[in-house]
Amino acid sequence: MADAAMTATFLAVIGGASLLAVTARRLRPSGRLPSLEGWALADRALGPVWTWLLLGGTIFTAYTFTAIPGLAYGNGAPAFFAVPYTVIVCPLAFVLLTRLWEVARRHGYVTAGDFVRGRYGSAPLALVVALTGILATMPYLALQLLGIRAVLTAGGLYPRGAAGDLVMVALFAGLAVATYRHGLRAPAVISALKAVAVFVSLTAVCWLVLRRFGGPGAVFDGAAARLSGTGVEGSALLLAPEQQPAYATLALGSALALLMYPHVLTAGFAADGPRTVRKVAVALPAWTGLLALFGFLGVAALATGVRAPDGGAEAAVPMLVDRLMPGPLAGLVFGAITVGALVPAAVMSIAAATGFVRNVYVEYFQPTATPKRQVRIAKVVSLTAKVGAVAFVFGLRDQDAINLQLLGGVWILQIFPAVAVGLFTGRLHPRALLAGWGVGMVAGTFLVVREGFSSIVLLGGGSLEVYAGLVALLLNLTVAVVGTTVLERLGVPRGADATDLPSRLTVRRRPETGASNP
Repeated sequence: MADAAMTATFLAVIGGASLLAVTARRLRPSGRLPSLEGWALADRALGPVWTWLLLGGTIFTAYTFTAIPGLAYGNGAPAFFAVPYTVIVCPLAFVLLTRLWEVARRHGYVTAGDFVRGRYGSAPLALVVALTGILATMPYLALQLLGIRAVLTAGGLYPRGAAGDLVMVALFAGLAVATYRHGLRAPAVISALKAVAVFVSLTAVCWLVLRRFGGPGAVFDGAAARLSGTGVEGSALLLAPEQQPAYATLALGSALALLMYPHVLTAGFAADGPRTVRKVAVALPAWTGLLALFGFLGVAALATGVRAPDGGAEAAVPMLVDRLMPGPLAGLVFGAITVGALVPAAVMSIAAATGFVRNVYVEYFQPTATPKRQVRIAKVVSLTAKVGAVAFVFGLRDQDAINLQLLGGVWILQIFPAVAVGLFTGRLHPRALLAGWGVGMVAGTFLVVREGFSSIVLLGGGSLEVYAGLVALLLNLTVAVVGTTVLERLGVPRGADATDLPSRLTVRRRPETGASNP
């Protein structure tokens, strides 16, 4: 059981997050009438600091901060694919997210589905983009709860039985209320506390680890000795040559997929201009350094002799914290990781709700819905998404959520041709893109399921390990290109109202923000 000091510090961090959420309405208050853009994107008014806090807090989730060190604890070097993966994201965000922001601001787009609908004039293609985003986001949202539960259980802060479930419900209830009332502004202000708490607590934990071992060399030597004795194939602190293709393709494929997730695009669209997006992309590596240190703590947990439960390697770092740190500081770490789950969970629910309203509800059920009604429906869907995530966690095994999230990463990558490629060329035919998406979804799902829900699959007669999502994406692109050629020769028309994007992308800047004129 947790001691009183740990519990008090933990509750203080959570209470601070709740108080900040209440003040969210003061973050650039708007006198405009209610609109989905205002609720879901904070009126596109976040400056560089707030955007950096929100985007970093959204990309780097609590589950990431437990799963990556857990993978390092169990397998060693392969876990550090997350470092180059998040480094690759930065230049991609600099180019893709900036350009997508300009187009979205100019045409009033709120979601990736909006962009696809305007770009290709194809409602079916926009629908599959929106539904793929929602489908990939829901298990990711559930994993935030799993991350919280793993942390609290390791620290003795999660009571057994119904009492523990009530703790989880209470944590998400406060988040649900704040998000319902203030939209994206709520996770934006909470992200400030997340950044301070995580950076401070992680620095303290790393300092204690290095003080105990005498330096990083001793940590890695101790971990290497323990990994060599586990007998687990592929467990080492250096990559074997046969592991390198899987490592490289997983890093590249994950980076391409990340920028397609609705919650990442939502956080990026909230910026007040493309110049802000570029500044944030340049500063994102600070969060990558944070992730690398969490991976290091997984190695330290192994070196220290932490014994995580079977199938629960994500508890390794919380157990290390509980062992090394005094109660108040341990409570700070557990509180920081818990708050770290609340920010992305809120943004994910907002993004899923916005995609549903714009690309499903308005498109197919209520085309004349007023902005006020769109906001009302989005609030209800956002709340439903959180309730669904809680029910999912309580009703299914943890492994089910993990398996679905692995599939989600493969699925979301299949909208890359329609969204990212579509930013630079309109040559691909919407029907060919739709066919490519279908082939990619089926192929990616088949490969992952065939390997027992592993995202790394064997090719070339079992001699080459690569990321399944990248294989599916290549098939997707092949079908899209070949299909476009065939459809053009057959004279099949494109969407009736497709936007000629390249000729309309030149926009004027507002000197004070760098934003595009509507």
